[in-house]
Amino acid sequence: MTTAIMSETLQLTQPPRDIRLTTEEELSREQAAYERGRRDADNALNQVLLEQRRELVEALQNTLVSLRRVMPQVVEDSRQQLIALALEVAHKLTAGIPVSAEVVEAAVRDALAHVGQTTECTVYLHPEDLKLLRQLEAPTLPIDGANDGVKFESSGEVTRGGCLVKTKFGVVDARRETKLEQLQKTLLT
Repeated sequence: MTTAIMSETLQLTQPPRDIRLTTEEELSREQAAYERGRRDADNALNQVLLEQRRELVEALQNTLVSLRRVMPQVVEDSRQQLIALALEVAHKLTAGIPVSAEVVEAAVRDALAHVGQTTECTVYLHPEDLKLLRQLEAPTLPIDGANDGVKFESSGEVTRGGCLVKTKFGVVDARRETKLEQLQKTLLT
């Protein structure tokens, strides 16, 4: 298959109507209009960017003000949570300590130190703890009436590992749970 190329010359009877030649003056005006449009667009873009920057700075300032406002509360909440965690750890640690004669003896000594030596008192212990102390036969603790001023009695009111010491002036509460409550009050104030 062969393709033939045809060429033909067109002859116009009238000159084309919408064809205009651009002069240098018109070209210069168009260039100036283009530059004006570009400057206007740059100015508009700069205004938008300045407005966005102002809004961003305002948002950052508001965020900083909010953070300054909430930080004391966050610190206080963290402090409370840390105290609660410390108390929970203390509770678990003390609950896990096995009750021995030495532990009971230390609790009684501590409670009696708060009473003083000249005061008559009664030391109330959990029945199992009193039994442990009697088996220990601690020479410094008057378990079986060696000292007329101090009496030892069992009480279901006292939990293991602690004691209550009653005098005519008041009560020294040396129970484990009371000590934990006092620790909690001290930490929370």
